[in-house]
Amino acid sequence: MSQDVEPNLSRRHFLRAAAMIAAGVTLPDFGHAADVPVTGGADPRLAPFDTLMTRFVVDNQVPGAALAVSYHGRLVYARGFGFANVEKKEPVKPNATFRIASVSKSLTAVAVLRLIERGKLKLSDRVWDHLKLTPHLDEKAEVDHRWKTITVHQCLHHTGGWDRDRSYDPIGIPWKIAKSLGTAPPPGPAQIVRYMMGQPLDFDPGTRFAYSNLGYLVLGRLIEAASGQKYGEFVHKEVLSPFQITRPHLARALPEHRPIGEVAYYDSKKRTGRCLYEPRRNAIVPLADGGENVEGFEAHGGWVASAVDLVRFASAFDHPEKSPLLGAAEVRTMWARPPGTAGATKAGKPRAAYYGCGWSVRPEGAAGKLNAWHNGLISGTSSLMIRRSDGIDLAVLFNTDANGAGKELSGLIDGDPIHGAADAVRDWPTIDLFDKLL
Repeated sequence: MSQDVEPNLSRRHFLRAAAMIAAGVTLPDFGHAADVPVTGGADPRLAPFDTLMTRFVVDNQVPGAALAVSYHGRLVYARGFGFANVEKKEPVKPNATFRIASVSKSLTAVAVLRLIERGKLKLSDRVWDHLKLTPHLDEKAEVDHRWKTITVHQCLHHTGGWDRDRSYDPIGIPWKIAKSLGTAPPPGPAQIVRYMMGQPLDFDPGTRFAYSNLGYLVLGRLIEAASGQKYGEFVHKEVLSPFQITRPHLARALPEHRPIGEVAYYDSKKRTGRCLYEPRRNAIVPLADGGENVEGFEAHGGWVASAVDLVRFASAFDHPEKSPLLGAAEVRTMWARPPGTAGATKAGKPRAAYYGCGWSVRPEGAAGKLNAWHNGLISGTSSLMIRRSDGIDLAVLFNTDANGAGKELSGLIDGDPIHGAADAVRDWPTIDLFDKLL
């Protein structure tokens, strides 16, 4: 390592170590790539991925991570890096499960599109007409009439009228919502939607893009209303099981309620909060372990899955005309450019990238090819799932959210780092590890 890089690495290492020691957690001593525990089979042909991940874990002092890569529908790479549990020195296994945060939106969108394919919903349907919920209204308050014009399509595209930067994100105010509803915390997804049905919108639906977790919680309620099943049950049955994906589950807040194989989570800032969950309600706990309403994230950010599960899901769309999950028309809808300024500038120029239905999309050339992806970020988690137009799908998961400088991990590894590693592979293996690791 060059002399001009070593001091910066040491400083990052020191700052991260100091923060973790202050929180009572001993930092793993990843001073060099060779110090990082690595699980899963090695293949010299895929060494660029090993180099990327070991260096990334060291440079950003990541407790644990997993990377999976598929090539034309075959799982060719799945390895774990660092520790799933720092205190117990348990290494991350290749198929360890992590909270995937907003990557959950891709699962929710496919669930909605399956219902549309079956005629149970339409993109143009007004969500109000399907919600089997009574708005919670404060004294003398009235329902914003614009609520009754929001469509399924607008919720999928984040153009439904909610802007967390202009007002707030309801997922961040569970205590306030529970108090207003007169219920014990934490509020569930339906309670959050009920509360927000009594709140004014931030802009006219369909007029612009503003990323909205609430819109996907609303879609979760529509899935339940249209299917007659619980949201999680429907996604398992109709989105995951048809492609032999069986391990994902909705997140549990308290560590003792999580299944074997799920990693521990380490908030980069060591944030804490009042626990929302019995038997520790009101006690001060790590944000990732009951201090935020992760069980209420559900359709917008509540799934737990492995990197292997995510590349399996992404590979379902390697050949859009014959996807095992959606018909060709629904796949086109999923990745279609949204109308208005969500898909183009005010001058009418198409945006280089846009948000489709549950995926960010970047068209590649004039032949209809595209790259699609989604990232996620919550306390103790950063996630990234990528579907490339060349048949390569990747998923990388971390059990912390940012490095010592506050840089989100999925944003740091996306772009040149992870795509550069994929592009550096010249000889792809012919193996398929899905049967072994799903």
